[in-house]
Amino acid sequence: MVVLSKIYTKTGDAGETALGDGSRVAKHAVRVAAYGTVDELNAVLGLARQHATGAVDAQLAAIQNDLFDLGADLCTPGQDKDAEREYPALRIVAAQVLRLEAEIDAMNAKLTPLRSFILPGGSALSAHMHMCRTVARRAERISVELATMEAVNSEGVKYLNRLSDWFFVAGRIANNDGKDDVLWVPGANR
Repeated sequence: MVVLSKIYTKTGDAGETALGDGSRVAKHAVRVAAYGTVDELNAVLGLARQHATGAVDAQLAAIQNDLFDLGADLCTPGQDKDAEREYPALRIVAAQVLRLEAEIDAMNAKLTPLRSFILPGGSALSAHMHMCRTVARRAERISVELATMEAVNSEGVKYLNRLSDWFFVAGRIANNDGKDDVLWVPGANR
């Protein structure tokens, strides 16, 4: 259980932060950038939810919860030591990736295949979904970079990859099931 009785601790004043295992690293460490970008994505998603209703809002709420799971996963190094821990670290699991895939498939079934790239925009929710997509891609790039240096849960990386696809398809759904997508016209302003 998380208890936050005091918000500022002054322990980061020298440019370091604590990871989930208690170790301390520089605030500019790649691991911190990875879970920090996931946190940024969660905040951007919170803005997107201001334009969502019903089932879409419920799906976005589930994703926000998953993003906290992913942040916990990324901030706790030593995945190979999870079995030895009294309290194993929270990790993204395959079922979370599979849920995204099923939701993508269900949304995509409603859409006409694209014959052009689309521009981010259209409805407010669609524009926010595209913003979420780009931040998810950045979080994925940083997590992949981290994986070249340290062990990273591969399901977390897969989750970010599927999530950016989820946001793309959801952006099309938010544009009247793709009917109001704004199509790219190559060289239109030459």
